[in-house]
Amino acid sequence: MSTRDTATKKPFGILGIGAAACVACCAGPILGFVAATGLVTAGGLALFGTIGLLAAIPGIALIARRRRQPTMCVPSDEPVAVPAPPRRFQGLD
Repeated sequence: MSTRDTATKKPFGILGIGAAACVACCAGPILGFVAATGLVTAGGLALFGTIGLLAAIPGIALIARRRRQPTMCVPSDEPVAVPAPPRRFQGLD
């Protein structure tokens, strides 16, 4: 057998064993970092949503209160005279 045949029959060389050891050793910390990043992201999203909700509540209350107030005008069945608006450019005549 030549050296070429023996090299293809061995799937794990020194680099393959090193890569497998690296995966086995570093998988836990990498997954922990990804999980922590996800938890921090979820916490930030919840905090951002809560702050947004707290900022929107006074505005919603103000709009709802303004819409509930009755209008001050009294409807009339007869025609109503409306004065003409003042002219802006009085000196152009």
